[in-house]
Amino acid sequence: MRRMLVLLVGLALTLPVALGAQLATDLSSQMRNRYVTVSAPAFVLRNVTLVDGLGGAPQRGMSVVVEEGVITQIGTSVDIPQDADVLTYSGHTLIPGLFGLHDHMYYAGQGRGAQASYTGPRLYLGAGVTTVRTTGSRQPYAELNLKAEIDNGRIPGPRIHITAPYITGGEGNTGMTLLNSPEQARRFVAYWAEEGATWIKAYTNIRRAEMAAVVDEAHQRGMKVTGHICSISFAEAVDMGFDNIEHGLHTASDYNPNKEPDKCPPNNRLVALNVDVRGPEVEATFRKMVDAGVAMTSTLPVYEMSYPNRDVRDPRALEAMTPEIRDLYLADRDRIDNDPNALSVDLFKNAMAYEVRFTEMGGILANGVDPTGRGGALAGYGDQRGVELLVEAEFTFSQAIQIASLNGAKILGVDDDLGSIEVGKVADMVLLRGDFSGNPSIIRNTVTVFKDGVGYDSRTLLDEVKGQVGIR
Repeated sequence: MRRMLVLLVGLALTLPVALGAQLATDLSSQMRNRYVTVSAPAFVLRNVTLVDGLGGAPQRGMSVVVEEGVITQIGTSVDIPQDADVLTYSGHTLIPGLFGLHDHMYYAGQGRGAQASYTGPRLYLGAGVTTVRTTGSRQPYAELNLKAEIDNGRIPGPRIHITAPYITGGEGNTGMTLLNSPEQARRFVAYWAEEGATWIKAYTNIRRAEMAAVVDEAHQRGMKVTGHICSISFAEAVDMGFDNIEHGLHTASDYNPNKEPDKCPPNNRLVALNVDVRGPEVEATFRKMVDAGVAMTSTLPVYEMSYPNRDVRDPRALEAMTPEIRDLYLADRDRIDNDPNALSVDLFKNAMAYEVRFTEMGGILANGVDPTGRGGALAGYGDQRGVELLVEAEFTFSQAIQIASLNGAKILGVDDDLGSIEVGKVADMVLLRGDFSGNPSIIRNTVTVFKDGVGYDSRTLLDEVKGQVGIR
């Protein structure tokens, strides 16, 4: 469905059911009875503060009309369809469903790891993340099957864009596919394209010869390519035809004087501390990326955990962890906070400034959590934390929401239907308790998460995962 232009606020449209929309009647009875709180074919959300995902200032006193999963009216005054449920939410804020552009359906942290086919989809959807890209897979068939279960209305969860298993080069990383020739690279891409993956993700030690073959084969098959790269610089990735690059300054090797071809230089992250994000080197990188349309994904939450004295003890996340992982994580936090040799927070601030500069130069920045590393940034909760960190980086709240919604939709190529609250788009929206007044922590106050115009109870979804992250 192409986006429909609206000339008058509150203009009513007669629209067909959204393409591929999963209405309440498409869900199993168990799903409807347990999770769904809004199931009417037509309903009105009245008197909300609207942050629509387009980057503009919040709009107060707005109403949004949804019919058969599609947004049909937005305005301070709307025509209420016959038989529509009217839901008044004064003192609440409405934002688009979030896009997790560096999310996983597994958990890894504190030396523990588990496929998260149970906790992952509930955490994402319950926290307002209605679409994810599994940016690197450990158990791809578990994720393909999970996607099918969600799409068929049997379990709750976000839309899932599947990424193939990680690819890298070198030796010793037994958890990833080690590519040793361009021919092998092409076979890998061809196989996973047939199995249903739509993205490929490269990792730190991938070599240029294999990577060039991956990009060429992927694009021939309609797939896209991203990477957590270091052996390949950002500029080299652009020249190869990457569609997206992950993590930002923490992984960029473009500014390291010790960079050698096909090798990730040691201590690359420490070099980032002294990178001038407004200098000519960074400007050249970003100009190349912007001119080629290569997006970047912010994953500030996973890096924040490596810095001392940061707000990384979210009680909700601690409650969701198994007791063993929670104890290990808290001990790790205490060690970092008291380590005189811990990473300088100035490096973290520089990474934030790098992302701001990218957007200033016209780059498309998305948001994701990457629920790995030290294990404290969990699925869903970490995506919310990403919005808070973008505001700390000096984006406005509305800009941060745009990064975490519409920009992600653009990268995935679904922004005609999703990513913002506009007439003609699918009703993926998140109702937050509180009237936004400048504090980005409102992002944590999820009440109802609308996916395809069906309202899911956030609390029920999040309560189901307590004590289980790390084992389910």
